[in-house]
Amino acid sequence: IFCAAEFEGLLERPAPGDWILAADGGLRHLQALALEPTGILGDFDSLGYTPQGPQVDRFPVEKDDTDMLAAVRLALGRGCREIHMFGGTGGRLDHTLANIQLLHYLTDQDAHGYLVGSAYLATVLAPGLLRFSQEARGILSVFCSGADAAGVTLRGLQYPLENAVLTPGFPLGVSNHFLGCPAQGSLTHG
Repeated sequence: IFCAAEFEGLLERPAPGDWILAADGGLRHLQALALEPTGILGDFDSLGYTPQGPQVDRFPVEKDDTDMLAAVRLALGRGCREIHMFGGTGGRLDHTLANIQLLHYLTDQDAHGYLVGSAYLATVLAPGLLRFSQEARGILSVFCSGADAAGVTLRGLQYPLENAVLTPGFPLGVSNHFLGCPAQGSLTHG
């Protein structure tokens, strides 16, 4: 799903058969990347005009769902279980926070989402394990964004944790570093 805010670029181009949705101004990103959308939807306040075609769904400006949420609902309805959201950060803070909440929504729907920003990738981990290859570079930060997260374990990183409890009121998991070896993060509750 492509939204109107900026992002750094694609790690890889969509595979044949992937659903490619433009949420409002995200259509500009698809045009710049020479990607053909499967669907285009939104109220088109960011785009500034309403595109034409059978794959276009227009919504009123005054609505409960953001354009990104409408696109996520459409993707889930089509059976998509892994959703990558581009251009959903860095513009308006309220929309960035709403899109982080969408990561939680996707987890609640037994799906997995990735929010791709201009310099980072965000996801939500429900109880389980997330593995990183030895090629992973950069910084890994982990946050608790709801009830306390228990059994948080980080291995293969500069600052390991073992069976820790993270709370939403204290940023213990900020700025960890990959070391060039396989790494993993897990939690048992939260």
